[in-house]
Amino acid sequence: QVQLVESGGGLVQPGGSLRLSCAASGSIFSINNMGWYRQAPGKQRELVAVISIGDATNYADSVKGRFTISRDNAKNTVYLQMNSLKPEDTAVYYCNADLRTSRYSNRSIYWGQGTQVTVSS
Repeated sequence: QVQLVESGGGLVQPGGSLRLSCAASGSIFSINNMGWYRQAPGKQRELVAVISIGDATNYADSVKGRFTISRDNAKNTVYLQMNSLKPEDTAVYYCNADLRTSRYSNRSIYWGQGTQVTVSS
């Protein structure tokens, strides 16, 4: 019933910028945390950034100062602004959300399908 759809990935040169968006839709009662993860070839999926319903944020050390996570609660959407991109940022980026589908349900984690970000000259 719940879908998370990412957009905004693509190819960019080192030093460039991209803005990723992830919109949640379907049977959503409330959303707690929303976050971005990434997985590069041959590596484990890792946390990039997370934002709480109160807008508290946490970032991986590797992206701190370059990436900014934000959310629009009215649109059930989370964003990731990526600046000063490096080749090592190349990965599939996934969004997730910790949400309830009704007032009677427990919170569960939902994932988007992923969007490719490639940083290369």
